[in-house]
Amino acid sequence: MKTDIRDRNDIIQLINGFYDKLLEDELMAPLFIDVARINLSEHLPILYDFWESTLFQAGKYRRDAMQPHLDLHFEHRLTNEHFERWLQLFDQTVDELFEGEIAQNAKVRALSIATIIRIKIYNLEKKRLELNN
Repeated sequence: MKTDIRDRNDIIQLINGFYDKLLEDELMAPLFIDVARINLSEHLPILYDFWESTLFQAGKYRRDAMQPHLDLHFEHRLTNEHFERWLQLFDQTVDELFEGEIAQNAKVRALSIATIIRIKIYNLEKKRLELNN
């Protein structure tokens, strides 16, 4: 029987499983490997802190979560397909490993995060077009 997300160890399991999927995915892997060139040993602990702070108000994440995504977009355009696939893989990983209120909250928060990033990208693109006209 699956349990809810309870602590940092569960978050580590979730994020590791999620990144296993991302790095095997035809659409997503090139973004992480070729464009962002992430170093997993550096990147994953940052995500553990982010999600622990997001789900349990741990206060461990003190970075700008938005800027790396905006930088990535301007290096390689992020499309709705990227965001939908990211959400699909995240939700799939949560559902495979956990069930409960916090697990559902993680999926809601992921959707909120993806939506906010999309809005920021849209607004930046709109400003860029206005400046070029």
